[in-house]
Amino acid sequence: MYLIRRHLPRWFILIIDVFFCFCSLVLAYLLRFNFQIPFSERITFIYVFPFVLALRGISFYVSGIYRNIVRYTSSRDVQQVVIVLTIISALFAASNVIFYITPWKHFIVPYSIIVIEYFSSSFILISTRLLYKTMYSKIDDDNVKEKRSVIIYGADSGGLITKGAIERDATKYSILAFLDEDKNMWGKRLEGVTVYSPSKLAQLLNDNDVAHLIISTPDISHDRKNELIETCLKHNTKVLNVPPITHWINGELSFKQIKKVSIEELLERDTIVLDKDKIKTQLQGKTILITGAAGSIGSEIVRQVMPYQPEMLILVDQSESALYDLELEIKEAASKLSFKVYIADICNKERMESIFKTHKPGMVFHAAAYKHVPLMEENPTEAILVNVKGTKYIADFALQYGAEKFVMISTDKAVNPTGVMGASKRIAEMYVQALNSQKKTRYITTRFGNVLGSNGSVIPRFRQQIEKGGPVTITHPEITRFFMTIPEACQLVLEAGAMGEGGEIYVFDMGKSVKIIDLATKMIQLSGLTLGKDIQIVYSGLRPGEKLYEELLHTGENSLPTHHPQILIAKVKEYEYTVVSAYVNELVALGKEQNEMQVVQKMKQIVPEFISNNSVYEQLDIADKKVSI
Repeated sequence: MYLIRRHLPRWFILIIDVFFCFCSLVLAYLLRFNFQIPFSERITFIYVFPFVLALRGISFYVSGIYRNIVRYTSSRDVQQVVIVLTIISALFAASNVIFYITPWKHFIVPYSIIVIEYFSSSFILISTRLLYKTMYSKIDDDNVKEKRSVIIYGADSGGLITKGAIERDATKYSILAFLDEDKNMWGKRLEGVTVYSPSKLAQLLNDNDVAHLIISTPDISHDRKNELIETCLKHNTKVLNVPPITHWINGELSFKQIKKVSIEELLERDTIVLDKDKIKTQLQGKTILITGAAGSIGSEIVRQVMPYQPEMLILVDQSESALYDLELEIKEAASKLSFKVYIADICNKERMESIFKTHKPGMVFHAAAYKHVPLMEENPTEAILVNVKGTKYIADFALQYGAEKFVMISTDKAVNPTGVMGASKRIAEMYVQALNSQKKTRYITTRFGNVLGSNGSVIPRFRQQIEKGGPVTITHPEITRFFMTIPEACQLVLEAGAMGEGGEIYVFDMGKSVKIIDLATKMIQLSGLTLGKDIQIVYSGLRPGEKLYEELLHTGENSLPTHHPQILIAKVKEYEYTVVSAYVNELVALGKEQNEMQVVQKMKQIVPEFISNNSVYEQLDIADKKVSI
C-alpha cells in the first residue's frame, strides 16, 4: 500500500521492467522445453541472458517508457511498450541471421524463445501497469467520499484523452457516459463506459447527479452545441469545452485547461464560407490602411488581413496602449510582415494627409468611430467631429491619393436612427456613397449590428456584474438586439470589400434577434449561479437615444441578394455628391460653434427618419422643422 501511494523513483521502474523481462526469458525457456531445459541450452543461456536483458534495458532507457507515470497509464503508454518490445524482438531475430552466416553457424536466441519471451514480456509489463493503475484508482475512490458524474460528448480519441485527464487530475469526478453522433457506437462500451445517443442526455441528467458535460470534439455543429447547452442549463449542469490541441501544454491535456462554455460560443453560428481567392486577389501585395486599428473590430481586421500577405499594413489609432499591444501581437504572430503604426487622430487633417501622401494605400478599411449611444447623445458635436468630419477626411484622402477601394464600417443604428450616434453614422454613409460618383475610388459600406465582446458590448458589462455578484442591469425587459461575433463580422467585411464594385451598402445577415433578458439569464446560468437566489436582474430604463428593437433596413429600403447568403445589398436612396457635401460642410461648421441643439436639428434635416427617443432632442421632432434633402 505504501508503494502504491507514493511516487516511485524512475530508476526503480526501469529495474523492475528489466527484472520482468528476465522472468519472461526464464519462463520462455521453461515453456519451450517443457520445464526440462537441456544441458546445452543451460550453457547458451549464460550469453543469451546478458544479451537479451542488455538490449531490453537500453531500449527502455532510450525510449523513456520508465519515465511514464504508471498510475496514469494510458492507451498511448501501452502502445509505446508494445512498439519498443516489438522492435527489440525483431532485432533478436535479425541477430540470429547475422550469427548464422558466421563460422559459428548458430542462433544466438532460438526463434521459439524470441516469440514466447516477446508475448510474455508484453503481457507482464502491460498487465502490471494496468493492475497498479487500478489499485491506485481504487484507493482514490475509497478516499473520495462522494464522486460526481461527468458526461463526455465525443466517443473518439479526443473523448478518451479527456477521460484520461479527468481520471488523472480530477479524482472527485467519475465518467458516467459518452455521447456520440455515430449510431454504430450507441450501446457499446469504451474503456468500460457506455456510449449513448445525444438524445439521451436529458434522461441521464434526470437520473444522475451530473456536474459537467464536457464537449471534447471540435467539429460539433452549433445547433447541436446549443441543444446540449440548453438541456444542461435546465438541469443546472455546467458545460465545459476541451480547448484545441494547439493550446495544450506540452501536447498534454490537463483538466484545468478544460474551460466553461462562454456566451459567445452559444451565440455563434456555423463557419462562414469565404471566397478566399477573391479576397487574396484584393489584398495580396497591397498597401492597406486600417483606421481604428487598435479597436475590437479594427484589430480583428488586422488579424484576418495578415495571412493574405499584404505588402504593408498601415495601422492608425489614437489609443496609445492598445496600439502598442497590437504592435507586439503582430511582431510575435508575423515577424516578416511589413507594417507601420501611427498614433493619430483621424480628425487631424494634416496628420492624416501626411500618412496618405507617404504610403498611398491601395485599400482602406475605416473602422474608427465613436459608437457609444448614450455618450454621443450627450456629446453630439464630438459625434459629428469623429463620425462625420473624420470619415470625410479619410474618404477624401482615399480619393485624392488613388486608393482602389474604401470600406467603411457602419452600424444597424444608422437605420431609422433614434440617437445622435446612429444619425452621425447614417450621414457618414450618405457622404461615402455619394463620393463613389467620382468614379476613381470604389466606396463600399458594411452595416451590421452588435458585435459580441467588442468595446461597449453588453457581454463584458454583464460578465463584470456577474463576477461582482450582481445585480445585472438591463434597460428594459423587452429590449432585443442582433449579435454577431467579432471574427464573423470581420470575415464578412473582407468578403464585402472584395465583392464590392462601389456605391453599395452591404447588410449582413445577423440571424435572429436576441432578447437581452434571455442573454443575461443564460450568462448567469453558465456562471453556475441561480437567478433570484445568487444574483438579481434589475431594470434601469432605456438610455437616451436607445431603441427597443434594432433594424437592419430602413422602412423604405429593400435588399438585393449577393453570391454570399449572409451578405445583402441595401437598396437605399442615393444623393448627389454636391448636395451631401454641402450639408456635411454646414453640419461640421455648426459643430465648431458647439451649439448642440442646432447641430442635432441639422442632423434631422439631413436624415429625415432620425426621430429621437428618450432624449432632450425629442422637442425638435415635436417642432417638426425637418426639411428633407
